[in-house]
Amino acid sequence: MAQFSRSRLSCLFRISANKPSGFRSGAEAKHGQVCSVQLIRCQRSVDSKTLQDRQKQHMARGLPKQKPISGVKQVIVVASGKGGVGKSTTAVNLALGLMANDLSKSVGLLDADVYGPSIPKLMNLKGNPELTDNNLMIPLTNYGIPCMSMGFLVEDVAPIVWRGLMVMSAIEKLLRQVDWGSLDYLVVDMPPGTGDVQLSITQNIPIAGAVIVSTPQDIALLDARRGAEMFKRVNVPVLGLVQNMSVFQCPSCKHQTHIFGSDGARQLADTLGVQFLGDIPLHLSIRETSDRGKPVVVSCPDSPEAEAYRKVASAVVQRLEEVNT
Repeated sequence: MAQFSRSRLSCLFRISANKPSGFRSGAEAKHGQVCSVQLIRCQRSVDSKTLQDRQKQHMARGLPKQKPISGVKQVIVVASGKGGVGKSTTAVNLALGLMANDLSKSVGLLDADVYGPSIPKLMNLKGNPELTDNNLMIPLTNYGIPCMSMGFLVEDVAPIVWRGLMVMSAIEKLLRQVDWGSLDYLVVDMPPGTGDVQLSITQNIPIAGAVIVSTPQDIALLDARRGAEMFKRVNVPVLGLVQNMSVFQCPSCKHQTHIFGSDGARQLADTLGVQFLGDIPLHLSIRETSDRGKPVVVSCPDSPEAEAYRKVASAVVQRLEEVNT
């Protein structure tokens, strides 16, 4: 004899209980079918909601509790979905721009790109961090900006061949075992993409907002959109988009050429419903000063390129005020 499951027996009993003796009219049969379908849909809706609630509770138990970085008032992450769009250069000049716009503000810079640290080169810093009496690393400082990077802890040309758990451990040390002192802003140069490091940082510390950097090129904008959507999903405010390498101006004839396209990041900002923070031109001085470890905001403060970064910094501060009100 076939075995009936409890759910099948319950279904059979309900049908038997609702079925009168004899034959039913067509209208009665149709009404009964509609009621049965509605009952099944209602049950499925309840079961689905219950399952979703249980999944959220289960995921919440596995997430770490966010804990602020000691001494840091606001954390700003600079991210991109794709490498090679000038994210690190933007992060460095953003940090310097924040301080240049308001000398009363203290700004720090954290290089979270473990596999490809760029901050030591861009900020012209070398050496190993010293330790406090509490075994906290003391950031290396240049141009008034305290900096911390994995590049200070390994040799310049040494590849970092680590698995995920080791990378997460390194990020935890960079976040928690550094004596930042008192900072108004900590600018975090994130690695490209939307992987483990991004999730680890957003889940471990409260973040005031994210700045997305992209070129106007379509292929870069695709990944920039993924980056913005990731931050929205983890409840990090997206402060806006920066369009890097927006236009090239010939140094001889001053003719402007949009090498990577025109206004792609501005259009993406409109699509996402976020603010467009500004344009950064494709200029030789930005590349040269970055390679020398003398960012354009401090080495050529009166140049249009430095002014572009300071305008972006002003827009970021304005967006932070809007988010916090």
